[in-house]
Amino acid sequence: MPPLPSLFVDHPFPDLYRDLVDDRATVVGSGTDDGLDRADAVIAGAVRQWDAAEFALAPALTVISRVGVGYDNVDVAAAHAAGVIVCNAPLAPMVSTAEHTMALILAVTKHLPHQMARSSEGRKGEPVGRALELDGRVLGLVGIGRIASRVAVAAQALGMRVIATDPGVDESPVDGVDLVGLNELLAMSDVVSLHAPALPATVGMIDADALDRMQPGSYLVNCARGPLVDHDALLAALDAGHLQGAGLDVTDPEPLPAGHPLLDRHDVVVTPHIASATVAGRRRLYEHAIDNALAVLAGRPASVVLPPT
Repeated sequence: MPPLPSLFVDHPFPDLYRDLVDDRATVVGSGTDDGLDRADAVIAGAVRQWDAAEFALAPALTVISRVGVGYDNVDVAAAHAAGVIVCNAPLAPMVSTAEHTMALILAVTKHLPHQMARSSEGRKGEPVGRALELDGRVLGLVGIGRIASRVAVAAQALGMRVIATDPGVDESPVDGVDLVGLNELLAMSDVVSLHAPALPATVGMIDADALDRMQPGSYLVNCARGPLVDHDALLAALDAGHLQGAGLDVTDPEPLPAGHPLLDRHDVVVTPHIASATVAGRRRLYEHAIDNALAVLAGRPASVVLPPT
C-alpha cells in the first residue's frame, strides 16, 4: 500500500480531534517545527504566519489548509509561488458564529452587563427600562455571506427588518432583506452587525465618520475581524452616548491587553474570538480543514483560496 499522507499541524493538535485523522494520514508534527520538512500538508491555525520563508522550510508541501474561514496569516501569493495550494473552511463556523452574533446582539441591546452589575450589587431593577425591544427594529448587516444570511433569518424571526450592504452581491440571498449602500445602512439601522473580511478596502471602515452616521442610540456588533473597527473612535462614540453599546468577539489587537478601556464597561460585551468555539463548531473546523487537505492530495475538489490576480 502507498504511504499515508503526512500532515503537519502548526499548533498543538488537540487529542479530541485525532480520530479525524485515524487511518487517513500520519501526523508528523504538531506545535513545533519537527516534521515540517516531511509534510505533504499543513493544518494551519490562526497564529503562525505563513510566508515565503516558512514555505521554504517545507519542500514537500502541497497544501496548507486553514482551521477557519480567514486566511490573514497565510501569504497566498507566496504559497502560490511555492506551488502550495491554500484552503479554508467557510462552512465550518457558520452556525456557531451566527448564533454567537445573535447572542451579542441580545446581550448588548438588553443591557445585560449593566443589569448583571446591578444584581451583583444587590440593587433593584431601574424604574425606566433601558433595553431595546427588537421587534420592528432594523438590523443592518455589513456583508451578506453565509454567516450573515443565518443571522438575517434569526433576526427576522424576532420581528426585525433586515437590510444589508455588500459590494460583491447583486441580489440578496435571503428573502425580505433589502440591499442598500453603506451610508444608508448606517443611518437606518438600530443595530449594525459586521460580516466583512479584513481587506485593504475594509480595514478601519467603521471609523469616526461611519460611527457618526449611525443612529443616535444604536448598537454595533462585530464577529468578523477586529481591524474593521477603529476602537478609539468606538470608545469616543460610547463615551458621548451616541452609541448605546457594542458587542465584540474580535478586536485589534487580539486579545485586548489588561486594562484596555473597552474592557469592564457595562455597555460593551467583549468575548475572546470564540464565536465558532462550540463543541460542534470546533470539531467541524478541524474536520473540514483535514478533509480539504486530504482532498487536494487525492486530486479531489476542495475549498481552495485563489491566488491574487
